[in-house]
Amino acid sequence: MNIEELSKSQLILLTILVNFVTSVATGILTVSLLDKAPPFVTQTVNRVVEHTIETVTAAAPAAIIQASAPSNQDLVTAAIGANASRAVAIYAAETGTSTPAIAVGTYIPKARAVATAALEVLPKEALIEFTNGAFIFASLSHEGKGIAVYGFADGAVLPKMVSPVLLAAADLKLGQTVLALGSDGYASTGIVARVTAKGVYTTLPDIGVGAAVVDLSGNLIGISGGESTGLLISADKITMLLTAVPTTATSTPVVK
Repeated sequence: MNIEELSKSQLILLTILVNFVTSVATGILTVSLLDKAPPFVTQTVNRVVEHTIETVTAAAPAAIIQASAPSNQDLVTAAIGANASRAVAIYAAETGTSTPAIAVGTYIPKARAVATAALEVLPKEALIEFTNGAFIFASLSHEGKGIAVYGFADGAVLPKMVSPVLLAAADLKLGQTVLALGSDGYASTGIVARVTAKGVYTTLPDIGVGAAVVDLSGNLIGISGGESTGLLISADKITMLLTAVPTTATSTPVVK
């Protein structure tokens, strides 16, 4: 048969056949030559092949090798862990740790401040107990809209950790997962049920006044004010206080 009479598909198949036969013959010839070649030649060829494989692997797109996405359980445990690391206990500086903690709060590293629910029993001067066991003096900087903020002296050495993002109430979604570590040490989960001017309503149980609530990323949603079970003081109000007043303490008393 004349090659000019072949159709396009037949020509393609013929080309593939020729390439296949050529590659097989080349492979057989290469193996035969390597078997008869001196050892140093074989070693050199092997090194070239290994180097080529390493180069191609290193240049492969990162998208080809992807880590598995974290599971929902991983997100929950990580967020609760971050929330727990920022939880603090508030003692009256006058009595020190000789009396029980007056309240709990949440540490906001970026602002060098502690936020908690405003209570009549909160002291003006306080000792803040961190999860690493450190006690650091702080003073009440400002309170309003149900929130109290304690600030630290400029020279105070504070624990280093990732600061939470303070979420605006307008960015919350109904049904969004919320997580909390109650003042009793128990972890709780719930959802955002309603958002109003009064606050953020959730399905969380009673977690204790001053306990912080976060989302799956560990961002701060609000603080329990204790007025009603599941009702949170929005993080918006914390942001307003932090941007409106300085958070600076004046002196450092001795821990009793």
